Amino acid sequence: MADLAVRAGTSPSSIARLERGDPGVAIGTLADVLVVLGLLDRLADLIDVRKDDLGLALATENGPRRGRSFAAKLRKQKPQSEGAQELQDVVDPDGASF
Repeated sequence: MADLAVRAGTSPSSIARLERGDPGVAIGTLADVLVVLGLLDRLADLIDVRKDDLGLALATENGPRRGRSFAAKLRKQKPQSEGAQELQDVVDPDGASF
């Protein structure tokens, strides 16, 4: 462990924390250790979002839902009387307001 720490440029306690999975260890320390061990390609696996099944599932679950657009809601509304319409802003269904 001491040899690995010297070669990675860190302390043996950081290596021990890294082995325990301590989230407080810097990603740079992990990268240095992976370089020393010849496993730098594993770092690419860690940051590749396509390989993060949990992250992808959460993104899908919390992602935007398809819904009606604002223009479609405007087209569906009942037309109001002329007097009441003059007091409100005129909104174009294509998105421009005046």
